[in-house]
Amino acid sequence: MPDNELTELYLAEVAGRGMGPRELVDAAGREVDLAATTYFGRCLTRPVFLNHADHSRLAADLENLYRALTALPARLFGGDVAAFARAVGMAEAQVTAIMRLQTDKPVQLARADLYPEPSGFRLMEVNMGSTVGGGDNAMLNKGMLAHPVLAEFVRAHSLTYVDTLTEVANTIMAECGVSPGDGSLIAAVDWPPDVEQFSAVLHTSATEFKKLGLDLVPTHLGHLSLHDRRVWLGDRPIDVIYRVFLIEDLMHPDGPALIDPVLRAAERGEVKIFTPMDSQLYGSKGALALLSDEENRHLCTPAELASLDRLLPWTRMVRPGQVTVDGERADLLEYALENQRNLVLKPTAKHGGLGVVAGWLTGQEEWDRQVRAAMNEAFVLQRRVRPVPELFPADGGLEPYVLTWGAFLCGPGYGGMWVRGTTDPDTGGVNMATGASATCCFHAATAGG
Repeated sequence: MPDNELTELYLAEVAGRGMGPRELVDAAGREVDLAATTYFGRCLTRPVFLNHADHSRLAADLENLYRALTALPARLFGGDVAAFARAVGMAEAQVTAIMRLQTDKPVQLARADLYPEPSGFRLMEVNMGSTVGGGDNAMLNKGMLAHPVLAEFVRAHSLTYVDTLTEVANTIMAECGVSPGDGSLIAAVDWPPDVEQFSAVLHTSATEFKKLGLDLVPTHLGHLSLHDRRVWLGDRPIDVIYRVFLIEDLMHPDGPALIDPVLRAAERGEVKIFTPMDSQLYGSKGALALLSDEENRHLCTPAELASLDRLLPWTRMVRPGQVTVDGERADLLEYALENQRNLVLKPTAKHGGLGVVAGWLTGQEEWDRQVRAAMNEAFVLQRRVRPVPELFPADGGLEPYVLTWGAFLCGPGYGGMWVRGTTDPDTGGVNMATGASATCCFHAATAGG
């Protein structure tokens, strides 16, 4: 797991200064409206820390994971992206949407969600493209640095952070040909039922983008119109659609009518979409199952294999027949039923923990039913990861939290961190939607950190 020396030093500093558990969050709250960010006002009482070695290894592993994922169509399907999409569980409507704006390689914008085990980080899932959440994480870094104790600690140990929103803005400019102050309209387009939930967050991000010279306006698909060879928001033509709606929204009864016209407009060159639907294809848990399969190891480079061996737990599509488990052949259904407490069942292309069934939290009969129902459907089985908790200041002492480290990969490389935590040691997933709290990360800028 990440080296705890920096954490121990920080906790000792806090104790020595007699600092209250909420001081850091309160200081940040005076600088930033945390309720209007993806923290939703629920912040852990300190940041997390990465030393230089752990940070450098993680950055390299993220790059290797991206390269291995994006090479799968060429390596396994002769370049046939549609065949790859079907293999990882995409429905035909989703395959069609992917192929409309299919690119040679998806935009390098991703967030890998990781649990820390004693041996190091283990990957739960990877989210790819413009729909990744938590990009405003650095607002908490900035806010917490208003407290002199943390500011002094960061200076003393040569710590730093990456502003993810800035990296995302730079990626938009590079991919879509816009520049600061050029008058381009970027519409952050959400799915209509979700717009109220994320409206405040999107408006906060829009304010931050404005500081970078980009005009981003939050809206939803129902507010767009198409005429005169452009896509419009009111009386303004849109230059770039920052896609917040998801590929699974296509499966909603209203999905095709709202989404298809926009995709066709982009296909005709009437608007640019950041990012096209193919980005979510590579974030499918089915893609992780292909990387996890020993039969495909020979297709990866040595550097990719080293990173995958560190990051990726055993993952397989739920299909009848034989699979390899720790070098031995086993029937997948028998293995799933016999090893219930060590497995989790996940849909391949849903987000936020939706549809996830943790074997250790499920009755035997229900697990049996769920696994059988998932057979030949868009689901994977994944080996359970047992995260090591970290301690956070709390009333009366220190409180352990299980953390999901959300590590971003942007164009230049490592792109920041959004960390979520829960006090439940047996959690089947750490999600803001189910009440988790979150924090930011500082990492050592030099080898001495």
